[in-house]
Amino acid sequence: MAHTALSRRAILRIGLAAGGGLLAGMHLPGFARAADAAPLAPNSFIRIATDGTITLIMPDVEVGQGIYTSATMLIAEELEVGLDQVRLEAAPPDDGRTTDLLKSYTSPVLKQQATGGSASIRGDWQRLRQAGAQVRMMLIAAAAQRWQVDPAACHAARAVVSGPDGRRAGYGELAEAAAAQPVPATIPLKSVDQFKLIGTSPRRLDTPSKVDGSCVYGIDVKVPDMKVGTVAACPVTGGTLRSLDDSAARKLPGVRDVVRIDNAVAVIGDHFWAAKQGLAALQIEWDLGPYARMATADLVKALDIASQRDSDVIAKQEGDAEAAIAKAARKVSAAYEIPFLSHAPMEPINTTIHVRADGADLWVGTQVPARAQKTITDATGLPPEKVQVHNHLMGGAFGRRLDVDSIQQAVLIAKQVSYPVKLIWTREEDIQHDLYRPYYFDRLSAGLDDKGTVVGWTHKVSGSSVTARWVPIGMQQDGKLDPDAVEGAAETPYDLPAMRVGYTRVEPPGVVTAWWRGVGPNHNVFMVESFIDELAAAANQDPVAFRRNLLGKNPRARAVLDLAAAKSGWGETLPQGVGRGISLQFAFGTYMAHVLEAEVTRRGEVRIRRCTVALDCGTAIMPDGVVAQVQGGLIFGLGTALYNEITWQDGRVQQSNFNDYRAMRIDEAPRIDVYRIANDQAPGGIGETGTVAAAPALVNAIYAATGKRLRRLPVGSQLVSA
Repeated sequence: MAHTALSRRAILRIGLAAGGGLLAGMHLPGFARAADAAPLAPNSFIRIATDGTITLIMPDVEVGQGIYTSATMLIAEELEVGLDQVRLEAAPPDDGRTTDLLKSYTSPVLKQQATGGSASIRGDWQRLRQAGAQVRMMLIAAAAQRWQVDPAACHAARAVVSGPDGRRAGYGELAEAAAAQPVPATIPLKSVDQFKLIGTSPRRLDTPSKVDGSCVYGIDVKVPDMKVGTVAACPVTGGTLRSLDDSAARKLPGVRDVVRIDNAVAVIGDHFWAAKQGLAALQIEWDLGPYARMATADLVKALDIASQRDSDVIAKQEGDAEAAIAKAARKVSAAYEIPFLSHAPMEPINTTIHVRADGADLWVGTQVPARAQKTITDATGLPPEKVQVHNHLMGGAFGRRLDVDSIQQAVLIAKQVSYPVKLIWTREEDIQHDLYRPYYFDRLSAGLDDKGTVVGWTHKVSGSSVTARWVPIGMQQDGKLDPDAVEGAAETPYDLPAMRVGYTRVEPPGVVTAWWRGVGPNHNVFMVESFIDELAAAANQDPVAFRRNLLGKNPRARAVLDLAAAKSGWGETLPQGVGRGISLQFAFGTYMAHVLEAEVTRRGEVRIRRCTVALDCGTAIMPDGVVAQVQGGLIFGLGTALYNEITWQDGRVQQSNFNDYRAMRIDEAPRIDVYRIANDQAPGGIGETGTVAAAPALVNAIYAATGKRLRRLPVGSQLVSA
C-alpha cells in the first residue's frame, strides 16, 4: 500500500484554517494609505479613487523576500499601470468563508490568510493578475461607453485609456463610471510574449525606505507613553520563578516596573539600557523543574535507539524494498544526523503591546497575524474586534515568527501595567529561549545490482514532530505520521523501483521544536543526496552520471542537473584538497541542482570557493529576486552546515550569541552563480530552496576533496583530525 505525505504547505493550510485569519492595522512603510473614497473596487485587491489613486490591498507580508514588488508587478502587468503608480495597503481581516478567489485574501495554496511555505507568488500568480485584468476591462468598457465606440478600439497604458481620434481618459476620471459596469465573469490574461513587467527586474519598492531609514520594523515601533522592557525567562524549559529580590533594580535610574509571571521576569524602564541594567540587578531563584539534568547526549541516544527499531508508521511503500536489498549484489547502509538549530534572525524577538480594559493594540512582526490576535483575545477575554494587530516588517524570521510564544509572554506582562510597553529579548534570550529545528537521526539502506543500479531503497526517519504541536489536525495515519518529517524523503526526484520510507516520532524532553527555513526538505534532501552520493561511490560511478541514470522519468530534474554540471566545469581537474559536490532536489515546486566547490586545508578547515546553481522555477516574476533569494538561502544554509548546532547541558542551552552560534561572514562567502531554465510553467517557490541545497552539496564536496564522508552536521571540527 502506498501512502502520500502532505507537504508543509498542506500542514500550514490546515493549521491556519483552524486558527482563523487576520492581517489588520499595518500600513507599509514608505507607502500611503488608499484614498478613503474609492468608487472602483470590484475585487478585494484593487481600489481606484476619483483622484487617480491606485491601491493594491496586499495579501502577503514582507519578510525580506521581495513580495511587495513581485505582487505589485502581477497587478500592474494586467492593470496596465507602472509600479510607481501603485500604493500598498495591508489586507483587512478575512474569515476565509468565501470561495471566490477575487473576493478573498485567503492564499489559494495555504487556504488561509497568512505568509509562509514559499507560497506567496504561487498563491498570487493567477488571482492578482485576474484582479488587474478585471479592473482594466471595466475601465476600458466605461471609456468606450462614454465615447460610443467598440471597447476593442480602446487600449490602456500608464493608467490612461486611449481611444480613436486621440481621445484619452485617466483611470481616476473613469472610476465612477467603471464601477457601474458589469463585473466581467470571464477574464482573459496576457500570454507570456505580451508581458511588459513580469520577467523584468525593476528596483524593489521597499528599498528606498530601507536605505533612508524610514521603514519601521517591529523593533523600531514608537507609540505615545511607551516604556521599554526586557525579559529573563527560566533557563530550563518547564521551570518556574521561585523567588525574586528586585529591591536593587527598583533603585536604578530609569527603571519603572518589575513584572513577574510564572516562568519569567520583566524589567521595564524609560529606555532599553535602564531595563537591561535593572534585569542584571535582580536576585532571581528559579525552580528548574523536571528537565534540569537534561543533556544533548541523552537526547541523541534516545534518537539512535529509536532509529534502530521498526518504524512506527510507513509513509511510502512501493514494491518490496527489503527483499530487493537482501538479494542485491551490493548492500550499502548509513546513518545521518542533523542537529537542533536556532533561527537567530538579525532582529531579535520584540513585541510592543498595550492592553486596556476596552481593547488592546499589538505592534509586532509576525507571519501569522491570526494566531497573534487569538493569543491576545485568549489571554484578555477581549473580543477579536477589540484587538488590533499592527503587523510590521521583519528583520528575518526563517519560521520563528510562525509561533506566538513571545506574544503570549508579552500579553501576560502587559496586563500588569497601564501603559504601552515594548519588550525586547536580548540576543542571549533569543537564542536560549528559541523554538528549535528538530534533531533528526535517519538510517538509509540500498541495494545495487552488478551494474551499479539501485534495486531497493529504505529510509527510516526518527525525530520530533513539529506538526503534532503546531497543528495536530495535520497529522496522518491516526496521528502517527508527521507529513513534514518525511517531505523530501517519501517523494524524491529519482526512479527507485522498490522503496520504503518510515517514520518514528521521538519527542525530546524539555525541547520545543518548530518550523525552520526549508523544514522537511531541509532535513531530507541532506539525507537523500548524501546517501545517493555514497551509492555512486559504491557503484564506482561519477555522482552526476549516477543521478542522471535515475532520472529517466523526470526531464525537468535532469535538465537542471545537466546545466549545473556544465556551468560548474564538472569533471575538470582540480588542485589537491579541492573537490566538487552536487545535490539535486525538487522542493516547493522548484527543481534545483547545486554544485559546490570546496577546499579542505591540511588543518581541516573548509573554504567554499564557488557555488553553481541551476534551477527551474517555472515563470520567474522578478529574475533578480530569484537570484537574490537563492544566494541568501545558500549563505544562510552554508553557515549553519559549517558551524551551528544547539546543545544542552544541565537543561540549559549552551550557545548564547553570534560568537558561538555564528553566521557566515563576508570574507567566507563564495562566488555564487545562478542559472535559470526559462519556461512558461506556473511559478514555483524559491525562498527556501537555497537553504535546502546547501548542506548536501557541501558534504559531498568534502568527500570529493578528502575521501572522508561526513554524516553528521555541523562540519565543525570533524575534519581537524583527518
